[in-house]
Amino acid sequence: MDAAGLRAMQAPIKDKYKTDAKAAFITLKAKGSLDDTNIACKVETGRALAVAGLHPATGGSGMELCSGDMLLEALVACAGVTLKAVSTALEIPLRSANVSAEGDLDFRGTLGVAKDAPVGFAQIRLRFDVVTDAPQDKLDQLLKLTERYCVVYQTIKSGPPVEVKLQRA
Repeated sequence: MDAAGLRAMQAPIKDKYKTDAKAAFITLKAKGSLDDTNIACKVETGRALAVAGLHPATGGSGMELCSGDMLLEALVACAGVTLKAVSTALEIPLRSANVSAEGDLDFRGTLGVAKDAPVGFAQIRLRFDVVTDAPQDKLDQLLKLTERYCVVYQTIKSGPPVEVKLQRA
């Protein structure tokens, strides 16, 4: 897809949202159910069932997906799609691009071994390796706009309020 095709595809959507802001507010949902026999949660992805379990560093077998890995994978997916959309819109030719994310965890926190150890990622690093002849100022703009429009990156960076409830079914 080129820039004109992207604009043509998104123009009616953008016009709708400009005239009806409420139409742009959509609630995304995820569901899962606890496994009956293992310490695992079966997450419905819309295309398949993803089974998440304990990371081997917390006693897991490594056979199930780690939710920390899934968070990084969601960041890579969103950032990659955003980078591609922005490079297309700005007509910045990328011969190839790879996206990677790393996150540092101290598993003492989640295991309750050390009360001073944080639970969650202490740091996340997102990296783009691109092959392009575009000038550096264009690449700087590409990175700035990718950061600005990547939903998962902005969510992690900004830390929105999260409401948690426990109720009987």
